[in-house]
Amino acid sequence: MEVARVQAISSITRCMDTIPSEYIRSENEQPVATTLHGVVLEVPVIDIGTCVDEEKIAKEIAEASKEWGIFQVINHGIPDEVIANLQKVGKEFFEEVPQEEKELIAKKPGAQSIEGYGTSLQKEVEGKKGWVDHLFHKIWPPSAINYRYWPKNPPFYREANEEYAKKLRDVGDKMFRSLSLGLGLEAHEMIEAAGSEDIVYMLKINYYPPCPRPDLALGVVAHTDMSYITLLVPNEVQGLQVFKDGHWYDVSYIPNAIIVHIGDQIEILSNGKYKSVYHRTTVNKDKTRMSWPVFLEPPPEHEVGPMPKLINEANPPKFKTKKYKDYVYCKLNKLPQ
Repeated sequence: MEVARVQAISSITRCMDTIPSEYIRSENEQPVATTLHGVVLEVPVIDIGTCVDEEKIAKEIAEASKEWGIFQVINHGIPDEVIANLQKVGKEFFEEVPQEEKELIAKKPGAQSIEGYGTSLQKEVEGKKGWVDHLFHKIWPPSAINYRYWPKNPPFYREANEEYAKKLRDVGDKMFRSLSLGLGLEAHEMIEAAGSEDIVYMLKINYYPPCPRPDLALGVVAHTDMSYITLLVPNEVQGLQVFKDGHWYDVSYIPNAIIVHIGDQIEILSNGKYKSVYHRTTVNKDKTRMSWPVFLEPPPEHEVGPMPKLINEANPPKFKTKKYKDYVYCKLNKLPQ
């Protein structure tokens, strides 16, 4: 059965004032009705450059992770050119590679892995769909990579992604160090509990084509990330929204900063001290929005639960310890954890 890609639907509906009913969200989800307009949320911006004291960085990251669950890092050490190349080859895959070639790396229906080109990710509530196509594949560690899901075209796709992965690992390591220190632990303890060298870096490219009714649709429905943390670079088109103090807000971002989301697994490891961020994505009438989140995840068999040093009589465990693959299965199928 051929899957309807949102990119194709966008081309057909471009000159219309309507979209298929399965993309129209319920009223309590529609962005026009639920966004606090005229206010842009300034999430914390944290300088993680080599000149900044590690203790100061850890304190700021811990505060942002407890209060917001989202922040931006600058002076992160990834050259602008490396980010630009990542974005260039991703854009070319979606916009210049023939559709039949894209379908060669499509996710197979019923596949265990989420890797590959696709449109739908999880069980859709009331059959409603997000206005987005995507590509998932792992970029680290080498033992976890399946190049079958990496585009062959554009030709520099692999080189650009490998270079980005190499640089991004330093940022990931620094985040884990700071999050660990921020809880009064040794710098190495949290990354060791998370799986150290076995932590999987899963890239997702989100492609949100123009939508004739951005007031009625969402790119990605409201959710928290399943990962430990998510390291994200967007293109220049606004679209990320965060739920805070009972309202949805647009988030402003700084070019070439990296947006960091606290995910469910860090909330679990920290026994609820750090909060995973509840967020969603809106779409644009005239412009294509794209984003490149990298989810830092446990290997499927790795067990995640509250860290023993954070548990005592006054702070009993708030979460079960379970294998990551079981956590993912429950979350994608809307089952209780």
